[in-house]
Amino acid sequence: MKKFLALLLFTPTFLFSQELKIKNSQGGLFSLGTKTTLSAFNGHEDESPGFGIGGQFRLQFADRVNSDWFFDYITSDIGKVASRTDYHIGWSVLHYLTQDPSTRLRPYLLAGHCFDYTILQDNANFTHRKERFSSAVQAGGGVHFNLSPRLDLSFVTQYMLHLGNELHAEVHDGHLEFHEEDGTSFEGHLLFHLSINYKIADLW
Repeated sequence: MKKFLALLLFTPTFLFSQELKIKNSQGGLFSLGTKTTLSAFNGHEDESPGFGIGGQFRLQFADRVNSDWFFDYITSDIGKVASRTDYHIGWSVLHYLTQDPSTRLRPYLLAGHCFDYTILQDNANFTHRKERFSSAVQAGGGVHFNLSPRLDLSFVTQYMLHLGNELHAEVHDGHLEFHEEDGTSFEGHLLFHLSINYKIADLW
């Protein structure tokens, strides 16, 4: 038992200190990460900021080109009568603005695409709900704070623009109604992500 606890305690330190053997260039680096998300703007005045969690893996193609494959789960309130849940699954291409990968701070631009599943749900009656599948595009910027050659803390700001129908909730004569309108406007999120990522291997 003592050996197990010691292993559990020292494993993060062990992982943090291990060097990553680079075969040729930064291309081929594979990493895993987890993140928290703040959605500061959901497209409607009565919606509160959304909070969520998620994860991603990165596969780097070249010294200055990386890719991020992600999943987000975000919830928010619509006044006091309903809630909104968003599921995102997609990818982004990252372009680094600096050449040297060993710098402590490494800023980048990103752009990509995702699929989105949205649920609006009545707080008083969980069977009263409206769902939507849609597609989205996103663009923004971020920065890696390299804690070690293998571990980084990353901050991203991006805007995600949904390309499908618009969902919204309205209260008429005390009754909550959900509406889906075809192509009435573009709806999106201003997203802030904070993630921690660990480089697993150099694949090529």
